[in-house]
Amino acid sequence: MSDQPAAQSATPAAAQADAFAVPADPDPASYPRKVLFVAGAGRSGTSTMAGLMKILGLHVPQPEVEPDETNPKGFAEPAWAVEHHTRLLREAMVQVSDSRPDAWFETGRVSAREPERIATAEWLEGHFAVNPELVVKDPRLSWFLSLWRVAAIRCDATPVFATMLRPPSEVVGSKQKYYANRLGSAHLAASWLNMLLHTERATRESVADGGRVFVRYGDLLDDWVRATSHVGETLGLQHIVNAKSERIRDGHRFVDPGLRRVSGSLEDLGLPKRLHDLTAETWNELNKLAEPGGDQPEVHQALDQIRETYVDLYEESEAISRSSVVAAEQKSRRGRDKNGPAPAASTADPAPEAGSAADRIPHGLRAAIPPSVRRGLRKVAGRER
Repeated sequence: MSDQPAAQSATPAAAQADAFAVPADPDPASYPRKVLFVAGAGRSGTSTMAGLMKILGLHVPQPEVEPDETNPKGFAEPAWAVEHHTRLLREAMVQVSDSRPDAWFETGRVSAREPERIATAEWLEGHFAVNPELVVKDPRLSWFLSLWRVAAIRCDATPVFATMLRPPSEVVGSKQKYYANRLGSAHLAASWLNMLLHTERATRESVADGGRVFVRYGDLLDDWVRATSHVGETLGLQHIVNAKSERIRDGHRFVDPGLRRVSGSLEDLGLPKRLHDLTAETWNELNKLAEPGGDQPEVHQALDQIRETYVDLYEESEAISRSSVVAAEQKSRRGRDKNGPAPAASTADPAPEAGSAADRIPHGLRAAIPPSVRRGLRKVAGRER
């Protein structure tokens, strides 16, 4: 009994000491492993987001792609990932800004190769020795999200995703300004649609565990502290949650509101009406995902319907423009004939895979099949979009 009063008298003093104690800084080495994948179309603010993540403490695997005149503040892109994606896209015969819905099946086949999964996981594993929280970004990344998800899980890391949203008119305008893109507004708008609709679908399985966020580029430039805090808290990124004041000051020096150098409206692009309407509808639905509590099933359902409509539009347009494709092939063949025979293919080059039976059906016949029937056939064939 004599010990009881002493214990009671010590309690207030201990409580007072605890109230003024400065909590110890968490040890970054104790943070759980996570990989933040910054996705979205090129020229949509992915470099700004990845750069801020780096400043606030996440690690961009080295070496990085060097800055240039199109992005003087840097890309925050691992050079290995860029080279990796470039090679895989070449093997899949897919462009960075590819508007073909079927391009996703081609990159999906490449992503499923076990040697690629092993190489990607081994590369990731080596960088966790530097920092348990990594950030990987590249405009080509969305084509291979399934590959990276598997690689992260094999490294006992949690994959999380931040998709950047920028008005399609600004994305198209920025690509035309800085990359001298000559494919035209309609192609670039269609490739934006294809990229964003399929990126949303590819990251949807992370909704249940809070593993994805959508961030408007405009919101990031207007108040980057608030935007990155939301990303850090939602995705459980400890370097962001525990960021120190000196890192925040570095972030203020990094972000330039004037980075938004291209503006304009969707009407300025002069798109065909159906493509214009689909682009506007997609942008409207994607914006809902960036709102608090907006990542809801009804939005997913709307985006699924838009994606199916885009696939139907593309297939119809592809069938109608078949003569243009044939003419372009003939011109290309004629040019090769004038320049002499093409060099023999290396025996080390992989043989092209044969297309499916559906791929060999003439475009005119495919377009004649009602959209609802085409969707059913794609589902049966395991090619549902």
